[in-house]
Amino acid sequence: MLQVESSVRESWSAEVTMSIGVFLMVLCAAVVHATWNALVKSDRDRAALIRVIFATQLAFSLCLVPFVPLPARESWPYLGASAVLGAGYMVLLNWAYRVGDLSQVYPFARGIAPLIVAVIATTCLGEQISHTGQMAVILIALGVASLAVTRGATGFREPGTVFLSLIAGAFVGAYTVTDALGARSSGTANGYMVWVTLLYALLVTGVFRVLQRKDSTGIPARRWTGIIAGLMSYGSSWLVIWGLTLAPMALVSALRETSIVFAVVIGVVFLRERLSLTRLASITTTLVGAALLKFSR
Repeated sequence: MLQVESSVRESWSAEVTMSIGVFLMVLCAAVVHATWNALVKSDRDRAALIRVIFATQLAFSLCLVPFVPLPARESWPYLGASAVLGAGYMVLLNWAYRVGDLSQVYPFARGIAPLIVAVIATTCLGEQISHTGQMAVILIALGVASLAVTRGATGFREPGTVFLSLIAGAFVGAYTVTDALGARSSGTANGYMVWVTLLYALLVTGVFRVLQRKDSTGIPARRWTGIIAGLMSYGSSWLVIWGLTLAPMALVSALRETSIVFAVVIGVVFLRERLSLTRLASITTTLVGAALLKFSR
């Protein structure tokens, strides 16, 4: 694994920018990601719904296995690590959604991830991004995190929610770095995506089967909602994995977290959550960061 990490550092030591194609691809992934999270939040039995989502992804991955190359052996440790980290994230996110609304949990969970990825990528993996790119990452992270702070004191009255959300964000940062290293060393972004999702879905389906027995509300999950959300999540993750092989992981991670803008819009329009001028300012900061990211060199 050390040899793989060394080769990855060498191949990404020069400054690499994000093309317009990758930019639009990851932005599309952000929209889809926010949408399926809103579907999870709106269901009354989230454990059951999440189980349907990942059962869908498991079945879809099994169907695709014969049609994609097997990832290189060097990427296999990353496949396992990413699956474990992703399953941990889903468990933490589910717990946080029990006590907090979408526009509280989502900023905490996603806001910390770009900074974690940027620090690891630049200090440990040798990735280089321009000063403009660094500023864009910081603006996006600040914009996302400030959306939670705009709740005022009410955003911190439930420290358990804040803690779970921040830990979940650390898991996001960790599996983003892991996926970047794994996909780049796999020799096939498509093969890596199918196999990592296969392992990830197996873990999550098993864990939430247990949780559903303990925590089910007795209200059946909307099966078609789960299937649609599962396919949307699959497509979003595929775009991000592909993007991680084409652009610096810090920039891809930051742009993906602009999904918070779309999550807030969904929360306000469809889930009747509150919108304020301070939240609009946070959204503006995030969008300025995204625009700056596109023009970074």
